Amino acid sequence: MVAANEPIDPRVRLAISQWPDDAPRGAVSTFCAEHGISRKSFYALRNRAKTDGSAAVLEPRTRRPKSSPSTLSDAVKEQAVAVRAALEASGLDHGPISVHEKMHAMGLDQVPSTASLARIFREAGVARLEPKKKPRSAWRRFVYPAPNACWQLDATEYVLSRGRTCVIFQLIDDHSRYALASHVAWGETAAAAIVVFDKAVAAHGVPQRLLSDNGIALNPSRRGHLGQLVAHVGALGVQAITGKPYKPTTQGKNERFHQTLFRYLDKQPLAETLEDLQTQVDEFDHVYNTQRPHQGLPGRITPLAAWEATPKADPPRPKLDRPIYQRVTRRYQRPRAQAPADLPAGTCIRTVNTSGTISLDGVHYKVDVDLAFQQVLVISTGDNTGDAIIITDLLGEILAEHSRPAPGIRYVGNGQRPGTRPTNPPPLPKS
Repeated sequence: MVAANEPIDPRVRLAISQWPDDAPRGAVSTFCAEHGISRKSFYALRNRAKTDGSAAVLEPRTRRPKSSPSTLSDAVKEQAVAVRAALEASGLDHGPISVHEKMHAMGLDQVPSTASLARIFREAGVARLEPKKKPRSAWRRFVYPAPNACWQLDATEYVLSRGRTCVIFQLIDDHSRYALASHVAWGETAAAAIVVFDKAVAAHGVPQRLLSDNGIALNPSRRGHLGQLVAHVGALGVQAITGKPYKPTTQGKNERFHQTLFRYLDKQPLAETLEDLQTQVDEFDHVYNTQRPHQGLPGRITPLAAWEATPKADPPRPKLDRPIYQRVTRRYQRPRAQAPADLPAGTCIRTVNTSGTISLDGVHYKVDVDLAFQQVLVISTGDNTGDAIIITDLLGEILAEHSRPAPGIRYVGNGQRPGTRPTNPPPLPKS
């Protein structure tokens, strides 16, 4: 039988157009069975030959519909390109998803799909095809379950007029991507970091955790001493945690936030003073929180909508007797930290066994065999049906992040092959 979308052979069509009227009974059924066509197709072609002539049967008719209501007009295409240009001129994201959401917000009658917009932009020469780009389905996001469960703090350099450099501190909420506060300073100092943290606390309350990098101004615990910011937030009961050195993906949300800010500032007049730049950053935070649909949030809602959609995490209790980590004598020796006596909700202490794993709720999580017999902090972002498990050392450095496994799974690895070693091991001491 000929497939539904496969055209009938021209020789068969010619035989049908010349079919005699006095053919014996059953000849049509036999002919159709031999050539793999249906009786309906046979009689449709034969009737066409009688009405339009034998030549009309030899070529298949076009299957294109007489009308296509969903076809995009040139006016709609020009409108989409104009919306994209306006977003780009404003310093905002101007990809197909952003243009689609903006056209919806404008209340336009016909809004093309994101796939159609991508095709329109490529045809117009304002965008290019990126076949090597990683698909969104391959992304694996890590998100805390509620606002104020974890804040992310980071600083980035910016250049004012006359080539003067300054630093922009940005503080966002991990769950909602809400821009909590920003602060412009001449340098990356602990005092400036405390200013932006206090600004956010005054407006939004005290978070449970504060995630930052291992910079001297933010969290120098790995260098063997307690930083001013760590001591300041610790007095409020906030748990200061850090990512692994040279692994910025732990602070990926804030790194992406910097990129969005720079794209916006590039379209603004070059700031002359810190006050001018602070005004521009505050305007960006307002647009980012209330007007820009966030593609990393479910439903592409704004960070403000995500911030208000979920009840905020309970604030921690202040720890007036928080242990102070002593400075070590050797420069590169890792400090010995004591386990905190009063842990926040969802945090517990586990000891790494000889195989480099810890156990929690009947599941073994791989950490590192080099940490055997050492104590670690295990942070659960929810109950047994929660989202993720974070494992840190007693200084707050993140050692491993695991998504909570499905029921029935008893072991979660760290993604490394057994027996892997550093590519460039340190040289052995001479004998």
